[in-house]
Amino acid sequence: MSFQLFGLPVARGVAIGRALLVSSSRVDVAHYYIEPAQIEAEIQRLRMARDAVVEELETLQRELPGDAPAELSALLDVHVMLLQDELLGAATKQWIAERHYNAEWALSAQLEVLARQFDEMEDEYLRERKADLEQVVERLLLVLSEGGGGRGRAGGLPQLSAATGDNPLILVANDISPADMLGFRRSVFTGFVTDVGGPTSHTAIVARSLNIPAVVGAREASRLIRQDDWIVIDGDAGLVIVDPSPIVLEEYRFRQRSGELERERLGRLRHTPAVTLDGEPVELLANIELQSDAEAAIAAGAQGVGLFRTEFLFMNRNGELPGEEEQFEAYRGAVMAMQGLPVTIRTVDVGADKPLDRLSIHELRQEQGLNPALGLRAIRWSLSEPSMFRQQLRAILRASAHGPVRLLIPMLAHESEIRLTLEMIDRAKQQLREAGLAYGEVQVGAMIEVPAAALMVEAFLDRFDFLAIGTNDLVQYTLAIDRADEAVAHLYDPWHPAVLHLLHHIIRAARKRGKSVCVCGEIAGDIDFTEVLLAMGLRSFSMHPSQIPALKQKVLRTDTRRCSVLRPARGVPD
Repeated sequence: MSFQLFGLPVARGVAIGRALLVSSSRVDVAHYYIEPAQIEAEIQRLRMARDAVVEELETLQRELPGDAPAELSALLDVHVMLLQDELLGAATKQWIAERHYNAEWALSAQLEVLARQFDEMEDEYLRERKADLEQVVERLLLVLSEGGGGRGRAGGLPQLSAATGDNPLILVANDISPADMLGFRRSVFTGFVTDVGGPTSHTAIVARSLNIPAVVGAREASRLIRQDDWIVIDGDAGLVIVDPSPIVLEEYRFRQRSGELERERLGRLRHTPAVTLDGEPVELLANIELQSDAEAAIAAGAQGVGLFRTEFLFMNRNGELPGEEEQFEAYRGAVMAMQGLPVTIRTVDVGADKPLDRLSIHELRQEQGLNPALGLRAIRWSLSEPSMFRQQLRAILRASAHGPVRLLIPMLAHESEIRLTLEMIDRAKQQLREAGLAYGEVQVGAMIEVPAAALMVEAFLDRFDFLAIGTNDLVQYTLAIDRADEAVAHLYDPWHPAVLHLLHHIIRAARKRGKSVCVCGEIAGDIDFTEVLLAMGLRSFSMHPSQIPALKQKVLRTDTRRCSVLRPARGVPD
């Protein structure tokens, strides 16, 4: 039966595919397709795992002490029966044979199917047997993961090979961590749906940056959608259609094809200079997260990198931070890939919605009801880890010997932070000179993303070479809205007069001092904001490479002399 779910539209476009529900098991599950020739071997892996678990349970049963409760032995009997039940075994083999799922994926898929059947049972005792089923499957998954033949993964997001498999997949989950989203670009997912999240949660930001249709904050999506359901994501309306009718499906397939044709048309603007109708040149830069993203920036016609988010080098590493040499190679690779165009590298910005594995304090603060966004994050964390910070600074400075590099510091708000940061940079340069390692001339900039920094922008202009405005956090902190919380997502408003006043104040101050200022938050790639930002005097935008063609078209069609009349209407001061 077809039904619809509504959430928040965070990444435009249409996605059509089968639902892949992330397993609720506590065991990490490898997800990959197998070749047809591997089907029998994969079924054999499953059979061997089942036999091993049966033997383990039977051994436990034999070794039960004489005074053990009779219920314990009976429970072990139930687990053995579940293991040998065809509803689990035969159906799992069917997933392997027909869909070419690996054994772990097939098990987790069948667990979802059976778990729903248990939930629908009227008898309370039978419903409670779902927990036994989950425990049995968890034992099987543990044996499969330990017994070889499986392909593990670093994070919680399934890593799927696109080599085989006929159906596109849509990920359905309660939430997806930023680190897990790194694997998204290498997977076969065409879209995703999450129960939680807001329009500027990191999950939503990555979806837009990868140009993947997505809906977040859909509340009950992961409970109502079944494994393998056909799904349509309407990323423009925030709509999820489950099991669509043939007519609806054809309509969305037409919209999908139209979107692809529009992207091809915009791609022809790649070599066209971004100049407004009245002759104002506009700098269009790219945000990147990994060294490999530089290729996409060049392909999109970016004039440089306005924001290299280095924190993704630090994630999914089981608590081990990257060393200076590893970071240097990553930064140098990005600089050289940009072929002489400038690269702005931001020092690590972790905390809030981007915790590191080792930052257990993040989870502790969440459990205590504290907001990690107001805690130890970004430059605050870097200054609390001086050895790590100096390593990163040295790596960035060394990369500047291979091309133009600008160094960007996130979330500064206090004079003491500015002083300590600049001292650390000077110390890193001294260490490189003493070690005989080369580095180039590096401009140092500050990110303005805290209202306090916006209000004292003149002090920042005295100490830094350039400014970058992080509008995602600036809106969050100005309006006291947790941008990852769907419960208050409707209050997150970049059009709020207070936000617009701060933006105009920062841009006007920087232009008056003759220093460059760039917007690199989400509104930079939002064409609805382009004219207003141009009217404020902004001439540098940084966004994901996929957003550059549409924004360039908007710039080419804009006359800044005429769009300036929008300022009073939008609440921006003259």
